[in-house]
This record gives sequence, structure tokens and C-alpha cells, in this order.
Amino acid sequence: MTDPPTRPSSGPPASEGPAAPVPGGRPAPAGRPTPAGAADGLFSGPHAAATTCFAAVMFLTGFAALAVVPTLPTAAQDLGRVSLYPLVAGCFVAAGLLGGVLGGHWSDRAGPQRPLAAGMVLSVVTLLLSGAATSIWQLAAGRFLDGLAGGTVAVSINAAIGQAYPDRLRPRVLALMSACWVVPSLVGPPLAGLVAATWSWRAVFLGLAAVTALPALAVVALLRRPSWAAARAVSGAAPPRPALLVACAVSLGAALGQYGASGRDTRHLLTAAGGIALLAVFAPRLLPPGTWRAARGLPATVLLRGLGSGVFFTLEAYVPLLLVTDRQAPPVVIGLGFTGAALAWAASSWLQGRLERWARHRLVVAGALVQTAAVGLAIAGTLPATPAYTAVSAMMVAAVGMGLYVPSVTVLSLTHSPPGRQGYAGSAMQTSQNLGQVTVLGIASGVFSACLGVGASDPVGYGTAFALLFAPCALSVLLASRARGT
Repeated sequence: MTDPPTRPSSGPPASEGPAAPVPGGRPAPAGRPTPAGAADGLFSGPHAAATTCFAAVMFLTGFAALAVVPTLPTAAQDLGRVSLYPLVAGCFVAAGLLGGVLGGHWSDRAGPQRPLAAGMVLSVVTLLLSGAATSIWQLAAGRFLDGLAGGTVAVSINAAIGQAYPDRLRPRVLALMSACWVVPSLVGPPLAGLVAATWSWRAVFLGLAAVTALPALAVVALLRRPSWAAARAVSGAAPPRPALLVACAVSLGAALGQYGASGRDTRHLLTAAGGIALLAVFAPRLLPPGTWRAARGLPATVLLRGLGSGVFFTLEAYVPLLLVTDRQAPPVVIGLGFTGAALAWAASSWLQGRLERWARHRLVVAGALVQTAAVGLAIAGTLPATPAYTAVSAMMVAAVGMGLYVPSVTVLSLTHSPPGRQGYAGSAMQTSQNLGQVTVLGIASGVFSACLGVGASDPVGYGTAFALLFAPCALSVLLASRARGT
């Protein structure tokens, strides 16, 4: 799944809503009274329109994301540049950095409707661009624009949740958004795998564009209606906006790093060094002060999002590649793996929404421990003596961990958000998520390439890359208490 997105990662992103009390006991926005008992349900009174609208957004986003991702290894192989597969996978994440910054500050300044509408339209355009790709570079460009759209949508929805729903409803909203991925997860990946195997991977992209275009336009029209009860920023003053150059530099650095990790010659090494330099200089300016040292509160929460997402995204990127290149698994099987992962994420997210008495930081620990088990399964799946489907199970177990992990850190981030700055917090979370994905995937790709460069077999390269993921899992367990809610 892509937080999916988020990813896309392809995991279900977090979500939305109109106005009730906001964090820290702040009142609902002026002119938006909350009747007694109206906040008791997600589809009651002031919440009904936004809940329905954002559920539709998540359904369409999930359908496209879950169907596309399983076909990417096949597309890279067909275009003759498997070595650049990490770039194709990483472009989506790199663009999400920029999309998250733009979406978060746009939401804080004008509400979430416009960034959401823009993201929905752009997502359809990117499907057409990717489906018509004649080179790996055009496919990478399509994935970059898709990441820009996905980052904008995900952060806009998070901002609306923080401005709208009371603390006790937020876990349930996040669970509902995950549930909106259930039907797409059942239909999208296996159908995409079947189409790719019997027809063409291009038909997956172009068919999705045709199927989602009209519903996406209908959602855009609903978002533009003045009567739509969308959350507005609760602060009249616009927050300081990082320079667009900073966000672009971070996004470029992430993309260069992914390209540099795909080879071992001087050009690739220099490119990777340039990408790392850009990230080191500019990335801290997009994150709360103290993020790298896990300062208590929002900084630690933001760092946790990056660690967990990096583990999951790397598994999601490399397990399908392992199955295609080393185990010769058919695309349909890989699609079923993504289906199982999406269902596991949704079920786990539903469970965390019912664990109201559990401290959120403890659920983060539980999610990180489950991810640790998934890493062990992925390593076992590289061994010739084990069935190839062992690696598929790693994706599903990791998704269970993320279903506990992601909603919990999202709720903690909203709890720690400054008044009227939920868009800023959401942008920082999206930036950390994408930085974590790019960094962990880049390190794993570099290790994988280095193993093959010294003559190691593919299973040894995959196993070594997977073993690196134990480190961010352990850090998440150790640092979770620093994000504890008040």
C-alpha cells in the first residue's frame, strides 16, 4: 500500500471532517455551532457531508494506488530498465514531499477544498501520462506527478480532521478512511495483475484513468459547492510558509538520492552525494525544531512517522521485486499480496479505533513490534528452502503493524499541534513520512547494489537489505514514549 501513499505509501492515508471542538479544548469555528449530541457520530449533523465526501476521496485514491503499484515491477522490466526501479518507486515519494508542504500550507490559509480538488484532477492526469510512457523516464515523471497529487490530498484531509473532529472521534475517522480501501483492495490489485498478465500494464493505467475520471470530477464539483460543510482554518493569520525553493530542493534531493542508489559507478555516486547534500541542508527547515533528536511532543511524533513509513515502504517496494525477478511469481499473486495487505491494514486500523483506553504511544510500540516480525518474514522469504509466498505474508504482517502505528502517530500529532496549525503539523508528518521512505529505501537500495557488485546472489542482496529494517523498528519502540499525549 502507498501512503499509502499514503502511501501511499499505498497504505490508507489519514482523513478529514468539519467542525466540532478542536485539540486543547478550543471551540468550534465561529458561526459553526455544534448541537448537543451532534458530534456523537461521523455521519451526524455537522459531520455528515464531509465524512461522505472524504470517504469518496479515499475510495478513489485507494482504487488507483492499490491497482497501480503491483504493476510497476512489470512496467520497469518491459521498459528494459529494472535497475532504475528504485527511481520509479522513489519518485512518488520524492514528489510527496513537495505535495505535502504545498497542501498543508494551502489548507491552513484557505481550507482544504481547493488543494483536495487540485489533487484529484492531477491524479487522473498522471494515470494518462504513466500509461502512455515510452521510457522509464516518462514513467518516473508520471509517478512524480502522482506523488505530488497524493501528498496534497493526504495532508489536506489530515488538516481537516484536526480542525473539525474532537479527540475521541479522530481514531474512528481514521479507521473509516482505512475501511474505504477495503473494496479497492479486494478488486484493484488482483484485477490489475490479471490485466497486466493477459493484456498490458499500460491498460491498467489508462483503464484506471477512464474509470476514475467522472467520479473524480463529481467529487471536485461537490468540494466547490459553498454549502459543503468543510473545515476552515481556525486561525485568521496565515502561518509562515517555507520558501517554495526549500520544498523543491528537498524533493529534488530525494529524487537524486534514489537515482544514485540504483548504480555503483562514479556518476551514480556523485548524484547520490548531491541528493544527500540537498536533503541535509534543506530538509530540517520543513520539520519542527528538535525532530532529529526526537524532542518530546510533536518533533518525536514526526520522527516516528518517518521511521515506520520507511520500513513499510521498503518492504512494499522490494518484496514484489523479489517475487518478480528471483521467484518468478505471476503478477496476479503479487496483486493478491497487495489485497491482503490492504485488508490487514484496514482491519488493524479498525481495531485501534476501538482501543480507546490504550495510550496512543503504546499502540505505536505494538505496531513497531509487529513490523519487526514482518521484517523477519521478509528475510525468511529470500531463502530458497522457503515458499515464495512467505515474502508475500511479510507485506500483510507489516500492514497489520501500520494499521496500529499510523493512526496513532497521526492522533498524537494533532494533539501536539499548535492552535490553528494542523496544516503545518500535517505537512511536517507528510514530509517526515516521505523522507523516511526515501532514506530507508535509498540505504536498502545501496546495500542491495553493493551486495550484487561483490558477486553475492540475489537472495543474499535482498536478505541484507531487509535486515537493515530492524534498526528503524527498534528506534520506534525506544522513542515512542517521547511522543506521549498529554
